Amino acid sequence: MSQRLGIAAALLGDPPVVICDEPVNGLDPEGILWIRSLLRGLAAEGRTVLVSSHLMSEMALTADHLIIIGRGRLIADGSTAGIVAASATSHVLLRTPHPGRFAEMLRAEGARVESTGELNTLKVSGLDCAAIGDRAAGHGLTIHELAPHNASLEAAYMEVTRDSVEFTAAGSGASAKTSADETAETAETVQTATGARL
Repeated sequence: MSQRLGIAAALLGDPPVVICDEPVNGLDPEGILWIRSLLRGLAAEGRTVLVSSHLMSEMALTADHLIIIGRGRLIADGSTAGIVAASATSHVLLRTPHPGRFAEMLRAEGARVESTGELNTLKVSGLDCAAIGDRAAGHGLTIHELAPHNASLEAAYMEVTRDSVEFTAAGSGASAKTSADETAETAETVQTATGARL
């Protein structure tokens, strides 16, 4: 309730710019949907809306444009899809009784192919499911499973901020602690002054 009251008070002056810090913390799912709808509505009215958040899953659903700041410096500035595509890798999980033949064929096509450690299972980057399926059909190879694994905003965030955290959890690469004035944070620009829309 305090988030709703705070936002209502901030909107009384009909501001052209709205800045929110962690607006969905502690909210139930209905409250999160309400905040998301409100922010998008404000942007649709032509306002600039900036949201600072560490909740990557929420930013992936809400943000069209991201600004990532670490240790007081701009690390990334671009569309959510563009930052994810540039920073994290999507791949396809391929299960087949012919892993050796597939690996050879797909590498010849320029794909990166790795064994997953599971029997007859490969991780393929650089080709999508349709392209792999077409090549399998053309070579008469059997596929038991093709499953796309799309990159996430969280994976992209961890990649672009890996050099901007002071401490990391041992072995995980995950941020465990950062100093207060060097915290890497993600900000969402819902609408810029140039009129980019959600």
